[in-house]
Amino acid sequence: MATDAPAQNYGNHRKFVRPFHLVALPILLINLIFSAYVAVTSLSMDSVIALLVAFALIIIGLYARMFALGAQDRVIRLEERLRLQELLPADQKHTIDKLTTGQLIGLRFASDGEVVDLVAAVTAEGIDDREEIKKRVTNWRADHQRV
Repeated sequence: MATDAPAQNYGNHRKFVRPFHLVALPILLINLIFSAYVAVTSLSMDSVIALLVAFALIIIGLYARMFALGAQDRVIRLEERLRLQELLPADQKHTIDKLTTGQLIGLRFASDGEVVDLVAAVTAEGIDDREEIKKRVTNWRADHQRV
């Protein structure tokens, strides 16, 4: 990553892939709308099949993204469990197995210096929302390798 990249924080940490979000998805949506128009106006077997294919392409595009994010979440879960195993004091290590994938995803942005206290707060207060956990991070640990 370039050294002149802006510091990552809660407000800018989401990954926006311009070719995917601004090109591929709009083209697939336009194709679906056009195929629906053609199917309604001409109602032929070819137009209905084209509409079904257009719908299937939208589903494929969305599921491809969801599957990649699911695989990323599994890696984050493993990575954070290993990190917490090293950082948490002995009397707090039992909480690692109780943390949900969503909690671990939220905690991944916390620096090594604040993650111990944040894990204690998350478990004591029962915070399940990963967005709420991310908002509590004060010393952001950037992740530039997201899918």
